[in-house]
Amino acid sequence: MERETTKGPHLNTQSIRHLAFFWLTNPDSAADRAKLAEGLETLRAIPEVHDLHIGMPGATAPRPVVDNSWHVSEAMTFASPADEAVYQVHPIHKAFIAECGHLWSRVLIYDLADFA
Repeated sequence: MERETTKGPHLNTQSIRHLAFFWLTNPDSAADRAKLAEGLETLRAIPEVHDLHIGMPGATAPRPVVDNSWHVSEAMTFASPADEAVYQVHPIHKAFIAECGHLWSRVLIYDLADFA
């Protein structure tokens, strides 16, 4: 069964899993880690966000293929790329960046669609 797609190899109508990994500016600060987690929690109020999970690196055995150098992560699901686009410009998302952006020195995003 073919999936309906729009123009472009990465644009389609299927759900999007949005994964963000944050490296804290002050990685030893429990207060900064908590403030970032609280800020991420506010994103749950955006209607297009179907689910939200906030995490930190798991205590798994070190392996060459595992990157656990980040400090805080979030994973959320959107029904479509259009919903993810709405999220990007939503006032709550913009407020989160304005209020918490100073807490991280790096953020890396992975947006995933289901394999066809």
